[in-house]
Amino acid sequence: MGGGGAPAPLNKVKRLLLLATTTGYQTRAFGEAAARLGIDLVFATDRCHVLEDPWFDRAIPIRFFDESGSAQAIIEAARTMPLDGVLAVGDRPTVIAALVAQALRLPGHPPEAAAVARHKQLTRERLRESGLPVPWFVPTSIDADPRALASSVAFPCVIKPVALSGSRGVMRADDEPSFVAAFERIRALLLSPEVRAERNDAHSLALVEEFIPGREYALEGLMHHGVFHVVALFDKPDPLDGPFFEETIYVTPSTAAPGVQQAIRGAIGAAAAAIGLRHGPIHAECRVNAQGVFVLEVAARPIGGLCARVIPGLEELLLRHACGESPDVWKRDANASGVMMIPIPRRGVFREVAGVDDARRVPGIVDVQITAKPDQLLVPLPEGASYLGFIFARGDAPSAVTEALRDAHSRMNFAIDPELRVVASG
Repeated sequence: MGGGGAPAPLNKVKRLLLLATTTGYQTRAFGEAAARLGIDLVFATDRCHVLEDPWFDRAIPIRFFDESGSAQAIIEAARTMPLDGVLAVGDRPTVIAALVAQALRLPGHPPEAAAVARHKQLTRERLRESGLPVPWFVPTSIDADPRALASSVAFPCVIKPVALSGSRGVMRADDEPSFVAAFERIRALLLSPEVRAERNDAHSLALVEEFIPGREYALEGLMHHGVFHVVALFDKPDPLDGPFFEETIYVTPSTAAPGVQQAIRGAIGAAAAAIGLRHGPIHAECRVNAQGVFVLEVAARPIGGLCARVIPGLEELLLRHACGESPDVWKRDANASGVMMIPIPRRGVFREVAGVDDARRVPGIVDVQITAKPDQLLVPLPEGASYLGFIFARGDAPSAVTEALRDAHSRMNFAIDPELRVVASG
C-alpha cells in the first residue's frame, strides 16, 4: 500500500459506511477510490437531497445534531445491509461513527474519546491530567462579562470557541481592549444563525488560554488498535502569531530537525492515547518551542476537504484501514508536496480571478482549484469557514514546493467588490 500507482483491489468485497458533512470533492474522491478498490460504499449525511454521484444511491439520511438518533438509524439499516467498517470525514460525524462502530462491534474510536477530541476544553483537561504540556486555560460562557474576565487573565492570550474547527473564531488578545473586542466577535459568531443551526450546546462556551509562541506543525496519522502510525508530518512555513490564525501553506515532508520530529511524534501519540483514541484516522496540530511540544488538538478524523490531495493515495489508505487492513505497509510518496489554502483577503462579493493559467504554468504546480463561486459573499477568518481555493505543488524538496506555491499565488488577482448593505430608514 503506498502513494503511487493504481491500488490493488481488496481480496474480498467489503461494505463500508462513510459519514460526511459535505458532498463535494472529498466525498467524490472516496467514492472513486472505493470503486477502484472494489469496496461497496454506503453514505450517511444530512444532505441526501443534493446527492448526485452514483455511488451514493443508498445514502442513509441522518441529522448531525441528533447523534444517538442518527446512530440508531444507521444501526437499523445495517440489519439488512451489514457493514465491515465505518469512516467519518469532518468533525461533526465523528461521535456518530464511534457510536455505530461500538454498537456493531467494529474497530473505531470510542464514543467518549471522539467527543473529547471535538471539544477543546475537554482535550486540554485530558492532556493536563496525563502530565502533558498544556497552556493555562480558563473556560467561560459566551454570556460572561469580557471586561471582568480580562482583569483575571495574563496577556498575550488566545480566545477560541471550544467546538469550531479550522481556526474559526480563534483570536489573540494583547491587552484589555483587544480582549473585549475579540470576545464580542466570538460571541456574535457563536450566536449567528449558521452556528446555532448546529444545535450544539458546546457553542455556548469559549476557552481563554495562554498564547504559545513557536512554530506550528500538523500531523496526519492513524491509530491501529491503539498503536499510533504517522502518515505525514507537515511544516507550516508561515508564522501563525495572530491576531487571527489563518492557515495557508502545508508542506511535507517536514524540514524540522530529526529530534524535533521525534518529539512531535511522541507528543501527539501520547496525546491521542490520553484522549482515548484507538482506531481510525487522526489529524493533529501542535506548536514547538524551547519548552517542548504543545499539542493543540487531535481530531478523530482525517485532514479535510481538498487538502487531502496533498497526500497521494490517502483515500485508499483510509478505506483499506477501515476495512481491516494494517497501515504498516504504507509508504508516503518520496516527493515533497504541499498545498496553499488561498486566503480571503477581505470581506466582499467575489467576482472573478485572473491569472489562474499563469499560476498553473509555474514549475512544480500540479493544480489550481478556485472553489469560490462568482457573486459569492466571501467572509475571511475569524468568522469565515472557507477559502478562495487551493494550489497544489510537488517537487524534489520542501523548499521548492513552498516557493512554487508562493509564486503561483502571486500571479493571481482576485476581484472582490464591497458588500452592499441595506440600511433601514425611518
